[in-house]
Amino acid sequence: MQSQILPSRAALVDRIALQFEYGQNLICLLGPSGLGKSYLLETFITDKYLDFNKAFVQLSGKMTDQQFMTELLEQSFSNPLIDHSLSLSENFYQLYKQQPCGDCLWVIDGGRHLSEELIQQLEIIAKQSPSTLYILIASQSVGQFSQAVEIHLEALNLSESKQLMRWFFDNLPVEEDPVFRTFLQEAHGNPALLLAWQPEQQTADIRAPEKSYKLLYLILLLITTMLLIIGFLYKADMTEWWKAHYQQDTTSSVATALPAEAVVNGPVESKELVTEQAQDEPQVQQPVATNNDDNTTQAAEMPVDSSDNKKPENENHNNNVAAIVNSLLPVEPVIQETEQPTTDEVVAAIISDAEQAESAIEAEQPLAGNAWYLSQPDDNFVIQLLAVTKQEISDKFINENGLQGQVNTYQSLRSGKPWWIVTYGSYATLNDAKKGVTTLSDNVRKNQPFYKKISKIKQEIASLNQ
Repeated sequence: MQSQILPSRAALVDRIALQFEYGQNLICLLGPSGLGKSYLLETFITDKYLDFNKAFVQLSGKMTDQQFMTELLEQSFSNPLIDHSLSLSENFYQLYKQQPCGDCLWVIDGGRHLSEELIQQLEIIAKQSPSTLYILIASQSVGQFSQAVEIHLEALNLSESKQLMRWFFDNLPVEEDPVFRTFLQEAHGNPALLLAWQPEQQTADIRAPEKSYKLLYLILLLITTMLLIIGFLYKADMTEWWKAHYQQDTTSSVATALPAEAVVNGPVESKELVTEQAQDEPQVQQPVATNNDDNTTQAAEMPVDSSDNKKPENENHNNNVAAIVNSLLPVEPVIQETEQPTTDEVVAAIISDAEQAESAIEAEQPLAGNAWYLSQPDDNFVIQLLAVTKQEISDKFINENGLQGQVNTYQSLRSGKPWWIVTYGSYATLNDAKKGVTTLSDNVRKNQPFYKKISKIKQEIASLNQ
């Protein structure tokens, strides 16, 4: 028996054998090209009737009737002497009398190339054979044999189509892939079309043509370098300005009109100082006061008797010298010298503030990617819009349909290759998800989106992390 045969085909092989056992000696297997009639005939002749004398002939348009008869009889008898002037049935009867071949099984592929004469001869031999003779013929023509049982070979269903392709292709796309799903539907269960699958040619590549951005990168690098240089120079100039500004503010205090010892010491020393100053000063002449009404003038100069006025003058100085000195002393400005921060401390403080701001922004960012799916309830449903093997394709799909901020994308591993799957929404029930599909645009819905449960997506994400 052949190594691999689909369940429906194995059941058909058993059905043909059962028809032979019921007394049908001539069976015609009908079906269009590509359904696997030849493979089924090979399976039948290999698996069934192991003790029979078997003959397998594959007809073609170039084979003549004599060539067919010769090949068929040579496989049935050992070293037969064939008379080409006789028919197939006459040669068979004569050879059987000379050397009986026992029970025979004839399997003929390409029955549509049989002539009417050969069809009549096969019907005669199947009906009048001296021993058990089973004839199985595969053909595309209906009604070719009048006395044969016709069995129609049906196309494969969707499940067996996928199983057949898995036998011959190692890395098939996932079932949700729209290109692969369309290919299965258009193949209509024809094994010849299914085995013509070419992954490289039947994968849509919608990537935009690559452009060279080397010049743009170089310009951005130069601009960034210039800004950094200007920033360092400006920082150095500001540091020098800060140093010069604070040095000017730390000037020495202004000298007072009176020595500080005069204020610190008591009123005695202050009295002596005022007396000495009074002696050194010349006598001041008071101006003459003029009275316009009386037209009289007083003396211009009046001598001052220092001996008579000395005691009251000293008393006045003793009583008011402290107040006078305090009023004459200038108030010294209080200067608080502050410590100037260094450049490294300023840069470190700026970097620390930037890191704190960045961490605060990152903490406020919403979940995205696989983390978003892991945060959803297991019983929720999403609408899968696209599944591709290249992230650029999914990004372009989202941008072209204006789905930014409305969809989520997760990554999974299928058949050893990474996939990017784009989904829409998160719904508590399947009915809500079906209503959500109606809100999508026609361009998105033409890809035939379907529903997927969050629990299944979590399983795919978990297999990626293993």
